[in-house]
Amino acid sequence: MNRKNAGRAALAALPFLLALAADLILFATRRDRLPAQLASHFVGNGRADDYAGRTSYVVVTTVLLVGTGALSALMTARGGFHGRAYRRVVAFGYALAGFLGYLMAVVLLVNVDAAEDARGRAQDVSFPMWHLAAALGVAALAFGLGLLLAAVVPVPEEPSADGQADGQADGRADRATAGGERIALAAGEVAGWARSAGNRWLLPAVALTCAGGVALLFTVGWSAAVPVVLVGLLLLTFARPNVAVDRRGITVSGMLPWPRVQVPLDRIETAASRDIKPLTEYGGWGYRIRPGRTGIMIRSGEGIVARLSDGRDFAVTVDDSATAAALLNTLIDQRRTEH
Repeated sequence: MNRKNAGRAALAALPFLLALAADLILFATRRDRLPAQLASHFVGNGRADDYAGRTSYVVVTTVLLVGTGALSALMTARGGFHGRAYRRVVAFGYALAGFLGYLMAVVLLVNVDAAEDARGRAQDVSFPMWHLAAALGVAALAFGLGLLLAAVVPVPEEPSADGQADGQADGRADRATAGGERIALAAGEVAGWARSAGNRWLLPAVALTCAGGVALLFTVGWSAAVPVVLVGLLLLTFARPNVAVDRRGITVSGMLPWPRVQVPLDRIETAASRDIKPLTEYGGWGYRIRPGRTGIMIRSGEGIVARLSDGRDFAVTVDDSATAAALLNTLIDQRRTEH
């Protein structure tokens, strides 16, 4: 890791280390005022329904913040993010650190000076639900701080990454989809193409999301944790989506049969391969809808861009997209010949 990457990793890890230090200092200064078994899990009305020892609190807090901090640092240093994408990744890490650090601190503070039952469990401890709103407020402030601090160790801007108008992107798409390569197929020959469109940073994102769900389960309860975990599982489903090109058109599916996206061949006019910048051209990653174009953005880089019969573009980022686009153009020619 070079000096620049080390600086970016340190910047990304900083909020998690600060949050951990704050939580551990709170624990150390209030240890003698804590019950042997802390109220650690709360139901929807804020009442405690499960307990954990002091050591368990320290271990869970340390693993949660160190683990998510390491993933955030790795994504920032090695993710190849540029410009606004880099600053938003850093800022998201700060927001997550603020959110988790606040919740873990509140769990500790509501247990201070709590009475104990015969088994050492905290009594009459509650977790007011307004703390969730406060945690989101802390996350929002931390997000803004992360955006400001990201300028301290900036990454180089990609060419035309900032200030590129939608019309410019559309113009580039027009040039990219004009004409197109072909693959020679004999009469009656059938061909297909398939490839996984993985992104190595989706799995860390899944881990971060699920970690947030675990933190909510530990602090608030299943009602808040389950939706977050479900989002993490949905992300996992599309961590390595499959892209297929054949006589049916373009099909993009995840690890499960559903959901999937299919663009029929008879809707495609022509196809090409080009580099795609998801943040600049589509406003982010995932399934994106923009004026005049839709797409499935897994990462930055090469992808298939198909011009549809209604004038819109459909794009998906995947390796070896030139082969897929050439095959699509050949299949389109065959369909037109047949009709």
